[in-house]
Amino acid sequence: MSSRLLVGPFNRVEGDLEVRLDIAHGRVTSAQVNATMYRGFEQILQGKDPHDALVYVPRICGICSVSQSVAAARALADLAGVSPPPNGQLATNLILAVENLADHLTHFYLFFMPDFCRPVYADRPWHAELCRRFLPDSGEQVRAATAARQRWFNLLGTLGGKWPHTQSVEPGGSTRAIDAAERVRLLARVREFRRFLEQQLFDAPLELITSLEDEDALWAWHARDPMGGDLRYFLSLVQDLELQSLGPGPGRYLSYGAYPLSDGGFALPGGLWRHGAQEIEAVDTHSISEDASHAWLAQARAPLHPWHGLTRPEPDKPQAYTWNKAPRLGGEVVETGAIARQLTGGQAVVRDAVQRHGGVVYTRVLARLIELARVVPLMEAWLQALQPGERFCEPVRLPEHGQGMGLSEAARGSLGHWLVVQHGRIANYQIVAPTSWNFSPRDAAGVPGALEQALVGAPVRPGECTPVAVQHVVRSFDPCMVCTVH
Repeated sequence: MSSRLLVGPFNRVEGDLEVRLDIAHGRVTSAQVNATMYRGFEQILQGKDPHDALVYVPRICGICSVSQSVAAARALADLAGVSPPPNGQLATNLILAVENLADHLTHFYLFFMPDFCRPVYADRPWHAELCRRFLPDSGEQVRAATAARQRWFNLLGTLGGKWPHTQSVEPGGSTRAIDAAERVRLLARVREFRRFLEQQLFDAPLELITSLEDEDALWAWHARDPMGGDLRYFLSLVQDLELQSLGPGPGRYLSYGAYPLSDGGFALPGGLWRHGAQEIEAVDTHSISEDASHAWLAQARAPLHPWHGLTRPEPDKPQAYTWNKAPRLGGEVVETGAIARQLTGGQAVVRDAVQRHGGVVYTRVLARLIELARVVPLMEAWLQALQPGERFCEPVRLPEHGQGMGLSEAARGSLGHWLVVQHGRIANYQIVAPTSWNFSPRDAAGVPGALEQALVGAPVRPGECTPVAVQHVVRSFDPCMVCTVH
């Protein structure tokens, strides 16, 4: 017997999301993902001074505004043909890392784990303890993580002046220079955050987590104390609920590379990682296109590269079901996020787990937690590498004509800004956000996006109006719908 179910809006999601499910024999057989809200930032930016983008684009989102600022600044830097000085690059990396790691913490403690407090799991032996830890608002670990997050964001007061909508990131670097005394205070705050992670989340030194050689080593570490620390508690849920088989994605993972270094490389190198492949492919940004076949947007004769992109509403368009376009890399569906960064960045446990299970609920969440352990030591090193008294930002003169591309890695994955400037004004500005990739609709060939594929096969219990397994799959991608259609 088959049926259709409309799920949405989802709670604890940035923006509005709706999912239509076709169900047969207690399983999802097909899914359509709808980004229901159109905002029009790409139209707003047309005709503006190029530098004004740094004021507008952070307002796309209140939880990943720095990511938008960084991508816009890099697009303007590419337009001008400039690079920030070493201090400016380090400061920008620090600003972005603060926001990204805060998003990882928020996702785990406030968005993902509270779903397991639902009454549907009341018969599980771990349910009472999980509620004590993760019940929204009152859970012990939820409250501890919220306090840690608040203190963590104080870093951005010193690094960038404020958050959200931090305005210190420029194409020439960071306008907020850090002196020697401030660097000492920043290091103390990063080490305070390290203590929270080591005592509460991991119950182990960060270096122990990042040095685990493979998934077997991870499970051996878990077995020594299955309830010790919140990562081990999550792994216990994985075992009991078989989250390692829930929500398999397309098997292709995109990262542009995270946290550029002065030598031209990245702290977390990027690329395209294919399941089962022996080598990481370089990303050809010229092969990126956006297909609007199933979006309430005007459709060109063929999918367009973002530099030539078109964003014009067409709300009565037949066959459309979302405001989101369908980004493709070389015509293929890809998944992006921390899982992609850890795969292309060579993280041993994540690579081994994905080789065994694929990109699933378990491996997506695991990658975000391991990224916390991996990036905090990098931040300590970046702070120590700052040279107080040296330049943090260079003045930049933008040309009257040209185009620029700004690529970055937000918490949720690969973010790109493309702009075209004519006569000193923005002629076109297109943004392809991480959730645009992951929550894309079908393309002209009818191929579903990453989440639409991942939802197929998810179990639906009798009588469920909002299937809990569907929520786990959706939440594992951590949607930011306001970034999706800007």
